[in-house]
Amino acid sequence: MQTEKKDRPPTGGSIDTELLVLGGGPGGYTAAFRAADLGLSVTLVEDRPGLGGVCLNVGCIPSKALLHAARALEETRGLHELGIEFGEPRIRLDKLRQWKEALVAKLNGGLAGLARRRKVRVVHGRGQFAGPNTLEVAGGPSVHFRQAIIAVGSHPVRLPDWPEDPRIMDSSGALALADVPRRLLVVGGGIIGMELATVYAALGVRVTVVELTDGLLPGCDRDLVQPLAQRVAGRYEAILTGTRVVSASAREDGVHVVFSGPQDAGPQVYDAVLVAAGRRPNGARIGADRAGVHVDERGFIPVDERQRTNVSHILAIGDVVGEPMLAHKAAYEGKVAAEIAAGKKAANDAKVIPAVAYTDPEVAWVGLTETAARLNGVAFESASFPWAASGRALSLGRGEGLTKILVDPQTRALLGVGMVGPQAGDLIAEAALAIEMGAEPGDIALTIHPHPTLSETLAFAAEAYEGTLTELFLSGKKS
Repeated sequence: MQTEKKDRPPTGGSIDTELLVLGGGPGGYTAAFRAADLGLSVTLVEDRPGLGGVCLNVGCIPSKALLHAARALEETRGLHELGIEFGEPRIRLDKLRQWKEALVAKLNGGLAGLARRRKVRVVHGRGQFAGPNTLEVAGGPSVHFRQAIIAVGSHPVRLPDWPEDPRIMDSSGALALADVPRRLLVVGGGIIGMELATVYAALGVRVTVVELTDGLLPGCDRDLVQPLAQRVAGRYEAILTGTRVVSASAREDGVHVVFSGPQDAGPQVYDAVLVAAGRRPNGARIGADRAGVHVDERGFIPVDERQRTNVSHILAIGDVVGEPMLAHKAAYEGKVAAEIAAGKKAANDAKVIPAVAYTDPEVAWVGLTETAARLNGVAFESASFPWAASGRALSLGRGEGLTKILVDPQTRALLGVGMVGPQAGDLIAEAALAIEMGAEPGDIALTIHPHPTLSETLAFAAEAYEGTLTELFLSGKKS
């Protein structure tokens, strides 16, 4: 139902609005824009100077920009095997940094323009709830709202008892690209740590990754991680799994680190340390208790399938409502929340949320993983296709990849898909759609895929399950 916009210009340092959106990241600005399109008057409060949140400013976008540069460097270096040789690249760090920052600024400007065209009022400053219908903005106005959407995201975990030193960075500091250290320690072998390790290694840094669990990308199936682990093992100075950092001390000659684990790394000195040990939600930082909104002990705000908190006119989305902490999940939830706020029938009924590590090779998965299935006793059947049999993968010189599907043995519905290889993050979208549509392997196998492409590997995995694959000889085919 369309409603008349009722925002009034600030009078006496206050704003009246139908909908307050707290946080201007991918979830927040999506919610604000969708709500405005549905006729609500919207005020968006964002702490940063520009919209886009962590993702655009110090996360997804700048990291992918640098990963593009890293991939170009690695591909160029690999061309000697094809008989094409280049000299060692000259890296102008200032220009690379400027290019990344210009990209962020361009997208910031685009979002600001979209907000103006939709008549979304944007207020910059840190917002704190003062009551169930009031938000106070530091250095700015009071915002009085009928409904609110909390989209305040998360922040990097800081390790206790670590020294304060500019050489010890979080992901934001690493993406600033202030300089290129000779030796870098990455604490945490998850997605963020491995992506930034990819960037710095391509820039010629001697990288060590230390991970507390027994493997990289914890939670991801080991057969998907193996090609990545094998590739970086020959490129990084060390990969220390099952290892923890006992101590870190900042001294004049570098950061001195002591490890404890199965590999005898010995005391080491690094020029810089990147701490990528996870993120924590910002629910406890916004005065939610003054609005009556429940925040759990970890900082998460529980919501129902309509993104409503325990206070019916206040909704929440994104990192602050729970895992996975992904921009595309936040944007999806933002649209649901906006539609609920506008009085429409909507609910969060996503079956699956894809995850991607933009490493080299990329690793992507969606739906049920084999690791989770075994842990929870879920019955499944699986089939896979090695990219060593893909003409397109071999033409790229990247035959180490794999595509795997998991299938419900009773209903034959597709339960999950995992991929590792170049462009896996793009390819996984077809699998997400297939699961959402309730597709069976036969549906994918009977869909003509273009040849030669990497997208064929999903069809070939489905054919392997159906017993119709001709690209390989599989004994005991179902037929």
